[in-house]
Amino acid sequence: MFTTPTLLLTLSFIQTIFAVPISLGDPFGGSDAPTSTETPTALSQDTVNAEFLRPAQFSRIAYCSSAAVSSWQCGAPCSDLGNDIEVLQAGGVFIAHDPSTQSIVVAHEGTDPTNLLSVLNDVEIPLVSLNSSRFPNVDGDWHPVFNVKHRQPVHDGFQQTFERTADGILAGVQAGLASKGVSKVLVTGHSQGAAIAMMDAVMLHQELGPSVEITTTVFGLPRGGNPAWANFVDSTIGSTTTHMTNQDDIVPRLPPRLLDYQQPSGEVHIRAVDANGNPTDVVACPGQENENCSEGISDFDISIPNHLGTPLRRERVFRAFSLPALSFDILLDLYYLDVL
Repeated sequence: MFTTPTLLLTLSFIQTIFAVPISLGDPFGGSDAPTSTETPTALSQDTVNAEFLRPAQFSRIAYCSSAAVSSWQCGAPCSDLGNDIEVLQAGGVFIAHDPSTQSIVVAHEGTDPTNLLSVLNDVEIPLVSLNSSRFPNVDGDWHPVFNVKHRQPVHDGFQQTFERTADGILAGVQAGLASKGVSKVLVTGHSQGAAIAMMDAVMLHQELGPSVEITTTVFGLPRGGNPAWANFVDSTIGSTTTHMTNQDDIVPRLPPRLLDYQQPSGEVHIRAVDANGNPTDVVACPGQENENCSEGISDFDISIPNHLGTPLRRERVFRAFSLPALSFDILLDLYYLDVL
């Protein structure tokens, strides 16, 4: 999601536009919102494979072209999921029917560096009021920088992206549920796509009602709103929501908490991988912003490569996707999605 130039631009934007001093010792902390110190629980490899492998493959496929998705010609991830997947809608975000899980899948593409609007949405970080017509039940909260009250404080750029696709996604999911006779929905995505997927899941939960089971499994999730939004996510979809973070990845710690951003609960953290990039230590992290997981990473250890992936892993993704070499090392920042 955040390439190096984007990261630098973001930090510069924070400091110059909002007049917020950024300490080199603690550039990503500073919020009064609560953190968790509860002890994480180890997850077995069987659990990781069962709960995260399939969503990860769908998130990888979201980076393919619309034509490749529609024809189910996306290389390894399409092959791994099987040939019985029926794509119902494609284009940046795709909707499909997965017979093996009897569910409708919504998978969002992350930041597309070839699309200027997509990149700009990442750095539009001010907290703005959530669209109250779509989300009428979120309480307001005071913003510590602007000293004003937002009724529903969320990331401006993510909300703009969400708004452009929300109606089509809702209609597509409703049509898919009706035509396939299923009652389960999986919502997934990576990086910016994870943030949009989270908003989609809350919307779908409100619109579809309790008869539809919605599971949200996302990867490399940036912070999408303030504590009121994080609490609302927890209270509406928290019991069926997971966001996976990888080692010292910087993206789950952006935008900074000093701007009143907060992650929801449901983090699963990859602590270590072996020489082949396979996870060897994966834990479930109780509470919001668990200090034993991504939030506890030293500011001197944060890693962009942990979001981008190693050259070996990117090469494997490149072969699987057969995408242009010009953009693949930025576009395919799918470390999580390749190690599972």
